[in-house]
Amino acid sequence: MAHNLAQCRVLVQKAAAIKAKALFLPEASDYVASSPIETISLAKSVTDSPFVLGLQDEAKKHKLAINVGVHEPAQGGKKVKNTLLWIDAEGKITQRYQKLHLFDVDIEGGPKLKESDSVERGNEIVPPFETAVGRLRFPEPSLRLHRQHAQLLTYPSAFTVPTGRAHWSTLLRARAIETQCYVLAAAQSGRHNEKRVSYGHSMIVGPDVYPEI
Repeated sequence: MAHNLAQCRVLVQKAAAIKAKALFLPEASDYVASSPIETISLAKSVTDSPFVLGLQDEAKKHKLAINVGVHEPAQGGKKVKNTLLWIDAEGKITQRYQKLHLFDVDIEGGPKLKESDSVERGNEIVPPFETAVGRLRFPEPSLRLHRQHAQLLTYPSAFTVPTGRAHWSTLLRARAIETQCYVLAAAQSGRHNEKRVSYGHSMIVGPDVYPEI
């Protein structure tokens, strides 16, 4: 987590240097563990997580809002929450979203991953909220969010490589077409451990469906 925080600090500094108004980081930016047991053992509350506290300090120092995915302990200690945080330019956590749709997949010859074994499902859809870059809403479900006048949809992700190759770009472009919103998708990339590799390919897709980045 110390290494990941150091990497994120560099990204914050680069974003601040070009006068960005917000930085969008991926799902599970604090860590990607090699087992459900390790996932649970590493989780810390946002009030005492060095990773989150470090990002709050960076946000305040650089006057830069940060959208970041982290793990939090769930009640009972048997699972974690997969949480997306909005840290405002004052370094305060002002919005949070707990992942609703968990990733359970078993593909023959491909990935086998059951997120629900270690992650507690969220149960709330929070309405869009105002930011310096537009009216933002966390990921699910996009059409309902569009009806609530969301302008930006953010999909912080850690996609597996086979599902990423098959679905990543198509899903993001479909959400942009359906909602006529901008879609911001920050994605983990590369090998995390002996079991997990992420697809990457972060992108921003505009309502005209062509990737901006």
